[in-house]
Amino acid sequence: MGDAASVLVPLGGMFMIVAIVLGIPMVRLMSKRMDARLSGGPPSSDTTARLERIEHAIDAMAVEVERIAEGQRFTTKLLSERSGDRIGGAGNTI
Repeated sequence: MGDAASVLVPLGGMFMIVAIVLGIPMVRLMSKRMDARLSGGPPSSDTTARLERIEHAIDAMAVEVERIAEGQRFTTKLLSERSGDRIGGAGNTI
């Protein structure tokens, strides 16, 4: 058993080295080919136009959301001032 292990371990190690040295470049080549195949080239004019419309719609929604937030801040400020007047106006001290 000692003779077989003394031969198989170095052979296994050499096989792993060869597999790594040859495998890494092959995997890189395959991944580059897959990336090139999946990229499909530059986007069409239709896709570009659709993306621009989506971008404009998102910008418009952002402006509307900011207006809503500003209105909510204003309403909260008015309500807090009104409740402060009620507490202070009644002559109660806290």
